Amino acid sequence: MQKLQSLIETAHQLRAPGGCAWDAEQTHRSLIQYLLEETYELIEAIESGSREEVIEELGDVLYQVIFHSDLGSTGTFGEPFDIEDVAQFMEQKMRSRHPHVFGTEEEQQRFKAQTGDEVMQNWDNHKKKEKPTRTSVLDGIPQAMPALALASKVMGKAEKLGMLDLEEAAIPLGSEAELGKLLLAVVQSAKAQGFDPERALREATRELQVEIRSYELSDATDAGVIGVAD
Repeated sequence: MQKLQSLIETAHQLRAPGGCAWDAEQTHRSLIQYLLEETYELIEAIESGSREEVIEELGDVLYQVIFHSDLGSTGTFGEPFDIEDVAQFMEQKMRSRHPHVFGTEEEQQRFKAQTGDEVMQNWDNHKKKEKPTRTSVLDGIPQAMPALALASKVMGKAEKLGMLDLEEAAIPLGSEAELGKLLLAVVQSAKAQGFDPERALREATRELQVEIRSYELSDATDAGVIGVAD
């Protein structure tokens, strides 16, 4: 881990007196745009299948984590924290959410999971224990996500509640390529008629979230099942 430690020290030196003026001026908020850009560039590199580009973009994302952690060491969010605190928190989180791997013998048997679906079922239960103050399955979903990703996330939550049946396709599709063309056609139609597809989907998703929260407050056994076209 010498190279990782060296990178951490480099980031710190750039922000320290005598380092880089630009780095020293940055804040968590000013870095948000770069974090988003680097994340999208990593996604593009992964999709392109280039080893060299993936290494480069992973490095850029890693540097963002290091940069924010170095900022945190100055007390930007109250009590100072550093990359070690971030790593420690993450390790504890991963171990607590994987009792079928890291738990006691009893826990390994209790949470035994042979498939990814079984793991995810346990995962949701572990999250509930970690965050008891959350009152809705929607709590914790970042609303700033792109509209399509947000819609997919929210509909997944609705399915888990039994509000949506995602096994029955409203529009039968043969492949992702066909889906892509359909989405492009929807965007084209929206633009041709002066509609903003991003805003439209975000608004529809917002309305779905209102329905989900209402469903959670009501008696689930008496609540009806909604449809995606409602």
